[in-house]
Amino acid sequence: MTKKKVVIMGAAGRDFHNFNTFFRDNDDYQVVAFTATQIPNIEGRQYPPGLAGRNYPDGIPIHAEEELSSIIKKEGVDQVVFAYSDVFYMDIMHKASLVLSEGADFWLMGPDSTMIRSSVPVIAVTAVRTGVGKSQTTRKITQILKDRGKKVVVIRHPMPYGDLMKQRVQRFETLEDLDKHETTIEEREEYEPHIVRGFVVYAGVDYGAILEEAEKEADIILWDGGNNDLPFYYPDLLITLADPHRPGHEAMFYPGEANARMADVVVLNKVDTANPEDVDKVEKSVRSLNPGAKIIRAASPLTLESPDAVKGKRVLVVEDGPTLTHGGMTYGAGVIAARQHGAAELVDPRPYAVGSIKSTLEKYPGLEPLVPAMGYGKEQMTELEQTIDATPADVVIIGTPIDLRRVITINKPALRVSYEIEEITKPDLEDVIFDRFRGILF
Repeated sequence: MTKKKVVIMGAAGRDFHNFNTFFRDNDDYQVVAFTATQIPNIEGRQYPPGLAGRNYPDGIPIHAEEELSSIIKKEGVDQVVFAYSDVFYMDIMHKASLVLSEGADFWLMGPDSTMIRSSVPVIAVTAVRTGVGKSQTTRKITQILKDRGKKVVVIRHPMPYGDLMKQRVQRFETLEDLDKHETTIEEREEYEPHIVRGFVVYAGVDYGAILEEAEKEADIILWDGGNNDLPFYYPDLLITLADPHRPGHEAMFYPGEANARMADVVVLNKVDTANPEDVDKVEKSVRSLNPGAKIIRAASPLTLESPDAVKGKRVLVVEDGPTLTHGGMTYGAGVIAARQHGAAELVDPRPYAVGSIKSTLEKYPGLEPLVPAMGYGKEQMTELEQTIDATPADVVIIGTPIDLRRVITINKPALRVSYEIEEITKPDLEDVIFDRFRGILF
């Protein structure tokens, strides 16, 4: 039988997982290429033979997504798999139309094709959009379980920006492990908050192998999702976050709507800073998508170091990069904190930005005056540092999930914003966890 030729469109995460779980060692298909977007400098690389399996002794090339049409024509591709997240529905259909116009099938792979079953219970935290507050939610859940004496292991959605073979299975227990694995700012933002609280984090490329290792030391696994992607493991409890700052987005972005529809629990986060009418709109929308889901309203109050140091000052805000780029927000926690505490001015960094930071600001002209903390590699981290240094400001507010002062040098007084989730309705997260796992873990 002739093998079907396949291209997988991705961004160095879901695409590799779909390959590993469905296509690797599958003799019915030949994956001729991956295409890549969103992540800089990954195109031109290769998915290595050591990960690709017996059918790919030379590995699999990774091309820029802009080359998709020519690849379909050149290779006689039968099917194109779309495998990345937080994408507006219209954008997906434009990509689908391009593929169809070249004669190939367009394929969205679902949970039963790609989810792996665990031998220990799994709680999965997902979202309808990037930047809705998964991080503080996962921190709250791990603490609830730890306080009850359970060994929680966190498995984080992939961000493999370096040597893929070296990153096949990564285990982080100490901050030194972050240095050992040469992690980027993007990775540190997700791993460090768990590590400093005493939790082991796994990540990497091969999530079947990762699960096997995590199961050896876990009473329960917490899947810490990235963007608005589907979980990689079958969850025993699926918690999805929705954002009243972006009403309507819960039904407009792939695959966030699927997460909302599948969820056992939907958390409406950041209700303390959102318009009350928008909170009601999102709750109504969620109830129409998933009438059986439990709904929790929650706040994410901000805490700023030395807030008096901001009043009347020129402030440069540094925000989480992905929340602003494919997440579609124009500001984040740093901007809110600056305004709450009386900043005289939010300094516009655009005239002083360099390299990829300058390019990002040009690509997203609607952003508030701020610096997106793009940190996909050493070069971007250097450009971030140079941009901050060159921007004339009295104070820097750090709105990223980690303390940037630990990874770059900032030549100005710098204050960090932190935020934790606080449920304001019942049932709360503790209630739904105990209800689901009563008689199993408790």
